Amino acid sequence: MSITILQRSPQGMRSVKLKNRYLYSIFALLFLLPAAAGVSGYFYAMKRAQVAEVDQVTIDNWKRELASQWKDLEMAKKASQQQINALTAKLGMMQAHIRRLDAAGERIVSVAGLDAKEFNFSDTPAIGGPESKPTAEAAKIEDLFAALNLVDGQLDSREQQLDVLESLLMDKHMGVERYISGRPIRKGWMSSYYGERNDPFTGKPAWHGGVDFAGKEGADVVSTAAGVVSWVGDRYGYGLLIEVNHGDGLVTRYGHNKEALVKKGDVVSKGQAIGKMGNTGRSTGAHVHYEVLKKGRNVNPLPYVNRRAKG
Repeated sequence: MSITILQRSPQGMRSVKLKNRYLYSIFALLFLLPAAAGVSGYFYAMKRAQVAEVDQVTIDNWKRELASQWKDLEMAKKASQQQINALTAKLGMMQAHIRRLDAAGERIVSVAGLDAKEFNFSDTPAIGGPESKPTAEAAKIEDLFAALNLVDGQLDSREQQLDVLESLLMDKHMGVERYISGRPIRKGWMSSYYGERNDPFTGKPAWHGGVDFAGKEGADVVSTAAGVVSWVGDRYGYGLLIEVNHGDGLVTRYGHNKEALVKKGDVVSKGQAIGKMGNTGRSTGAHVHYEVLKKGRNVNPLPYVNRRAKG
């Protein structure tokens, strides 16, 4: 098969005849070019689609991560606000405690008759130091922590003042408690004095180293001052004897008890019942034989019995 092509020229009409091998080459080009273009377009489109798909996946991942970060941020803000609210409530409670401590401290100072200038609970503690300016965002938290530090300093100051006050009051209280005064009974009468007397059993003159208080058997025998019980038990002539050491070389004795309410080593307070009035030992009836010893020697108990207690 051949194709003849006519071409106009100055010399007239010319014809060009294409042989088969040229025709096949032309047909191949006409077929392959569109096919190649189609294949290239297909692969190009596929590549663009894959890139688009990858980009969309990345974007979706970023969106999910961003949403998660926003959620975490909101939770952190919520938790921080809850902590701030809790700290604020705690601060309010601490300030209320300080006000109550101040009121109690001032009342104690007034009642105890101490120097109000030395224990001025209304003054704020002297504290200070350089401070850096907080950012606007951190101002609220900085103010909260500053308030907490102030309250902490106030609590330290009050604690120190109350410790000193407690020590002074304890010393004063122990001084009052250890002050021997009053009678060793709540009800009854004095039946025998200190010094020379006629012995109730022999009728002969004899030395009486204490004073006797008569009363109802089983009535309370009380300590005339605070101290430590140094003896509980029978002793010749005393019957059931209770002895209390008050320090500074002072000791009181309580004889003829029916029953002891304390034991050796017990700490007793002023006015505490330590025994029951009885008739044990060398005795003619229910009474308590009361002695005061100073540095191991008997002294007349009457000055101690008759003096007023310290207030």
